[in-house]
Amino acid sequence: MSGKMKVEIWSDIMCPFCYIGKRRFEAAIEQFPGAENVEVEWHSFQLDPTIQSGHGDNLYSYLSKRKGIPYQQAEEMNRQVSASAAQLGLTYNLDKAVVANSFDAHRLIQYAKQHQLGDEAEERLFRAYFTEGKDMSDHATLAELAKEIGLEEEPVRQMLAGNQFATEVRKDINEAEALGIRGVPFFVFDRKYGVSGAQPSEAFLQALTKSVEEWQGDALNGQVCTPDGECS
Repeated sequence: MSGKMKVEIWSDIMCPFCYIGKRRFEAAIEQFPGAENVEVEWHSFQLDPTIQSGHGDNLYSYLSKRKGIPYQQAEEMNRQVSASAAQLGLTYNLDKAVVANSFDAHRLIQYAKQHQLGDEAEERLFRAYFTEGKDMSDHATLAELAKEIGLEEEPVRQMLAGNQFATEVRKDINEAEALGIRGVPFFVFDRKYGVSGAQPSEAFLQALTKSVEEWQGDALNGQVCTPDGECS
């Protein structure tokens, strides 16, 4: 049997539950005995493609306006999500978060995927946004982060200065809409099963077990044609 079973993850690097979901999924992979048969591919998604960078709102003001809730409620929501992240060893400094458009960050992830560094890019950008308060729309910042994960800085700067990989980002977003994905993180196992949200690791482990077992069965019992011309 060749190849690997694919798990596709739609995510926005400014989504707090996407980082939490990444950690919980990784914990499931660590427990899964068939991990060597699993390939992970990240896909782009924008929770708010209308964000204008440099508007001056902090995260609490932005959420207050977008959700129509009091400022204090937005603060409390983020305290709760920060506490959930801390249980997984993640540090969220949301008071420092820079609310900016994530489209160019997604272009960088698409570029990194071409160099087999998609997961590394996701991880570094998550930490840059949630822990370090980096501006995910700033090209110089993105180029520096790309260098940290092993990409050459100058080609990244040139890519960001143009429009490369914009088509790939939009394709992912359009595909998410076609699949009925309305929120992230969203995990698709072998294009058969979907898991929505930052579920407990046990839920991801169950999905991995079921989907890999079926994938192995499909590989062993696929459609065949016989010398007498019968195909089934």
